[in-house]
Amino acid sequence: MSGIRWLKITFIPTLVALSIVFTVACGSSATATPVPAPTATATATAAAVPTAAPTEAAAVDSEPAGKVGSFPKTPVGMMKAPEANPKRGGILRFGMGVVLGHFDMGQGSAVSVLTQVAMFDNVVRVNHLSPNREVIPELAHSWDISSDGKLFNFYLRPGVKFTDGAAMTSEDVVATLDRLIHPPEGVISPRESYFGAAAVSEVRASDPLTVQVLLSEARSPDLVLGALASGWNGIVRKQTLVDNNFDLKRVKDYPTTGPYIFDDYSDGAFFKMKANPNYWNPELPYLDGITYFHLNFWTAETAAALLANQVDLVGWMEPAGYQRALDHPEIDGVKWLQYVEFGLWFNTKKPALDDARVRRAIHMVLDRDALVKATENVHIPYLGAGHLFALSQFATPPEELRQRPGYRSGAAREEDIETARALLADAGYPDGDGFPELDLVVRNASHFNLQGAAVEIMLRQALNIKSKIRSQDLGLWFEEVQKGNFDMTIGTTEFVSADPSTYFRGMFGKGGSENYGLWEHADFDTIMDEMDGELDPVKRLEVMRKAELFLEQEMPFAPVAFEFVNEAWWNYVKGHDIHHASSFWDDAAWDTIWLDK
Repeated sequence: MSGIRWLKITFIPTLVALSIVFTVACGSSATATPVPAPTATATATAAAVPTAAPTEAAAVDSEPAGKVGSFPKTPVGMMKAPEANPKRGGILRFGMGVVLGHFDMGQGSAVSVLTQVAMFDNVVRVNHLSPNREVIPELAHSWDISSDGKLFNFYLRPGVKFTDGAAMTSEDVVATLDRLIHPPEGVISPRESYFGAAAVSEVRASDPLTVQVLLSEARSPDLVLGALASGWNGIVRKQTLVDNNFDLKRVKDYPTTGPYIFDDYSDGAFFKMKANPNYWNPELPYLDGITYFHLNFWTAETAAALLANQVDLVGWMEPAGYQRALDHPEIDGVKWLQYVEFGLWFNTKKPALDDARVRRAIHMVLDRDALVKATENVHIPYLGAGHLFALSQFATPPEELRQRPGYRSGAAREEDIETARALLADAGYPDGDGFPELDLVVRNASHFNLQGAAVEIMLRQALNIKSKIRSQDLGLWFEEVQKGNFDMTIGTTEFVSADPSTYFRGMFGKGGSENYGLWEHADFDTIMDEMDGELDPVKRLEVMRKAELFLEQEMPFAPVAFEFVNEAWWNYVKGHDIHHASSFWDDAAWDTIWLDK
């Protein structure tokens, strides 16, 4: 590595979804001191240090460090509860769906693998207790970036052990990340494209406690750190991966490093874990364990279980039950928008749907207001949106979006329907004549079934397109869409951040891990390369708009809305702050939670 200059960089772009301290996230305080955002150009500067804990800032030397001898005397990035004098002990009872299709979190696509997050650590993590949601150290105590922005060094904490007693080293980190970035044959990596957007080409170990992440070209550090910080990316022991041919789907209990360890599991009933007695952060966890009890999402049983005090905390509550829970004086709750988009996927390899005119016609006759309203009694009303994540600095302003064909209402919507009919006729299907009956696959949940029925009616009435609904359980739905066994499908896609580089490539790039419609377009991939590689935030936003308008014309996916979550808990649950979250995976370690009872 001789000849490479190393910078200590603190840079928060004005247009990023996560506030990230690039060189070192400092201090053990759970709420980090915000760092003022500079203008569009990063500058070399000393790392900002919160005044509350100046001794806990790990300085990054001018040359790469990270040996055991250079480890700071006071460990860095130690999370702890935000309240003073947290109590220890007790079992947190969490109500959520615990029907696991398998036990390999790295290959997981369904929300049920959320139950496993607390048993793992990442290289870096999102600080879920901070309003800025910055990325902070976890298994890495610090990192630095080469002056050309193409090499990240992550310096691991010494003394971290897996639950089988083996020491965690850089080889374990490399094996875990390499499986996610370059999955071997037969292994699925749903978030492979996130690392592709970050231009990660290689991960290697330069010594037992130093991991190097190499990029094929410079990227904004928030893309690299954001990809690594996703709660899905828990580090697994290399030997475990080798012993199981890199596929852990059928391995119920395997060595991890997280605050909790596996205890017991009963399919459709519970998932239990207990505190890790040898966790590297001596402050955590506070609980003796966590038990996830199975509750069906978006049903009345979620509120019933909470009000009966059978569980302490519940997510994904149906609206009426959520309101009943909030009426209780000892229950708190929050409604928050998560990185989940609902919409209609087109299988672009199927006849008729391989024509952009047809896809755009279907998009233009969808009554999005009606689709949202159809589920308001059984599901949280969605926030209508386009291709860019709503409520973010990247999103097209709602008033502008509502003026576009397909998103309009009233008399303008009638104009859109006429335009859609003309598009369908131009594609060779006047009045729907000769159009094949569509296999419409939906996830078997009340809100998806309702929306599927509504879509079926809209297409028949406006375009004389007939479809037949086929409802599939969650695991089977993922299997069907990943194999392309559908014409159209209603479902959701989860992101790791609001930045479109973290989801556009996965959803719409050639070979994208969540490109369920199998769409590909060389011109769009070129725009993506331009967007991912642009470091100027103002220019980058312009490229995002260009990508969005390209998708509006091609319409491989008809976006409907983004999803809110209702979450409620008894007020004796402390150390829990979801108010700033947009993903449960940011908050699912549960390491700072304690029970005040």
